[in-house]
Amino acid sequence: METEKIEQLVNMGFPANLAAESLAAAAGDLIKATDWLLNHDNGRPPPPETPSSSSSPQAVQPKINRFFNIHPKKDHNPPPLTHHRAAPAEEEDCQSPPPPPHPNKRPKFAQKGDEKIAQKPPARAAHAPLSERMRPRDLDEVVGQDHLLSPGSLLRSAISAGRLPSIVLWGPPGTGKTSIARAIAASCGPSLLHRFVSLSAVTAGVKDVRDAVDEARKTKQSAGKRTVLFLDEVHRFNKAQQDSFLPVIEDGSIIFIGATTENPSFHLITPLLSRCRVLTLNPLKPQHLKTLINRAIHDLSRGLPVSLKTPVKFEINADSSEFLSSQSDGDARVVLNALEIAAISASENPQKLNPDSPAVITLDHVKEALQCKHLNYDRAGEEHYNLISALHKSMRGSDPDASIYWLTRMLEGGEQPLYIARRLVRFASEDVGLADPMALTQAVSCYHACHFIGMPECNVVLGQCVAYLALAPKSIAVYRAMQLAGRAVSESVGQNEPDLTKY
Repeated sequence: METEKIEQLVNMGFPANLAAESLAAAAGDLIKATDWLLNHDNGRPPPPETPSSSSSPQAVQPKINRFFNIHPKKDHNPPPLTHHRAAPAEEEDCQSPPPPPHPNKRPKFAQKGDEKIAQKPPARAAHAPLSERMRPRDLDEVVGQDHLLSPGSLLRSAISAGRLPSIVLWGPPGTGKTSIARAIAASCGPSLLHRFVSLSAVTAGVKDVRDAVDEARKTKQSAGKRTVLFLDEVHRFNKAQQDSFLPVIEDGSIIFIGATTENPSFHLITPLLSRCRVLTLNPLKPQHLKTLINRAIHDLSRGLPVSLKTPVKFEINADSSEFLSSQSDGDARVVLNALEIAAISASENPQKLNPDSPAVITLDHVKEALQCKHLNYDRAGEEHYNLISALHKSMRGSDPDASIYWLTRMLEGGEQPLYIARRLVRFASEDVGLADPMALTQAVSCYHACHFIGMPECNVVLGQCVAYLALAPKSIAVYRAMQLAGRAVSESVGQNEPDLTKY
């Protein structure tokens, strides 16, 4: 037992004779013997501790954990130590070797012949949807909004001159409102003395707005920088929240950029609109969506290869690209997310025998990913009024085919049939009127039938009434007479009572 303790002390780096002497002085206690060795001076051991000495203050025991991490050595006669005291902790850190490189760290690209293949990106980037990864990095990558971003346009010229005005971006989902705002932020670098702050009306509250406004004022006073404040879904803010932006827009502390899918005239307060330019974004056309599809396929750092665990090259045939771009209703987000799902299905195709050949995204993959045609419709928002207006104008223009199309579009989007039936009753009196008095009877009967049987059986009833009203002769004589009578009543002076003796 004594020999094993001496061997442990020798493995720590102490001479064998001092190890034996320290164990004898410490009555065989290994820790006390180590303490004795560390405090040994000029070969004269300190007196051994006795139980009676417990009342005196105890010395702080040196840190000895580092010695027990040394691998045992077979040589029992190591060279004697010139210093017995422990080295300072700072010296230990300086003498420790640098940590080895992380085994999972890999370069961004692997070389295969003359071709670079994308490596697996960080987990955070791989988990982001394709539509988020493929957002434009600058204004030149934005597609489909040439009326706003072409050379010489208002927005492009203002950014180039460093005189960006406060704007509201209005357009359907997936047309690039947020992407344009982020691209503007990338263009407003330190040279233009701007800082960029992004908020979402979905998650931000009054405190967040107040903090952003206060910080913008402080930044302008201290550093002379104006704040570009981007507020997504601005239509969700109430009147009081929108009012809080007015003073800082007025004094130039912030440049306000709002994004909304709803009509600004209905959802934004008039003082805010008077301080901002409303810029309308158009739905993306199929050729613009095809550009995004090709960009996602060939981009190695952000595109489809990032979505998979192993590097895979992709191709998409013309039919698949045409179908996907035409069935997404001008929404880039729908196109890219459906493309990502289709690419995952294509990469797992069991018929892909050659691992080096590209995975082909076929029409079946696209249909499976898209499931059904995407319809841009909301029952209480901007598209709700756009489609009912299209139905009215088609019937007024005596076009039964277009009328049936817009009716079906509304029903497929989830519109309530009774709402459509009520609008048909109004149309029967306003636009058909005396030209065909039976049109009102048809419309009222249609409303009752929809109330009785509901969807989906009442779709034919609505179609019959819509076709009848579209083909019926039109007369707005009653509608105009009511308008003239109302104007006469509002402009009349006093309450003129009729002289019944004249009749």
